[in-house]
Order: sequence, then C-alpha cells, then structure tokens
Amino acid sequence: MSNRLKVVIDKPACCGYGVCAEICPEVYKLDENGIVYVDEELVPEGLEERAREGADACPQAALAIVEA
Repeated sequence: MSNRLKVVIDKPACCGYGVCAEICPEVYKLDENGIVYVDEELVPEGLEERAREGADACPQAALAIVEA
C-alpha cells in the first residue's frame, strides 16, 4: 500500500488567490473569504499529483503536501 499524503495549510499565509482550488477542486475548497480549507486532510487516492500541483502553485506557499 502506498503512503497516504496529507495537506498542511498555513492559513495566515493564504491570500485567497484560489489557484489551488482551480487546479484541484476535489481537495482544495475556499471559504466565504476566499481562504483555503480542505474537507479531509488526507489526499484521496488518485489525486496525489493534482494535489501536489495545487500546493506547488500557491503564490504564498501556504500549502504543503506531506506523508501522513
């Protein structure tokens, strides 16, 4: 079994660009203020690559993907 990945959010760093949610809306959601959150911090299987892309695309580096 492959290692599961987990999303780590630095909320104070999030400026609400929403790039992460555009790239991977299955993982990244935006609240009413445009700040990122996730329903589930574990990345669903099959979405690891897009979750990484979304995190890497954050202009403020507010997202990280780590092994759970």
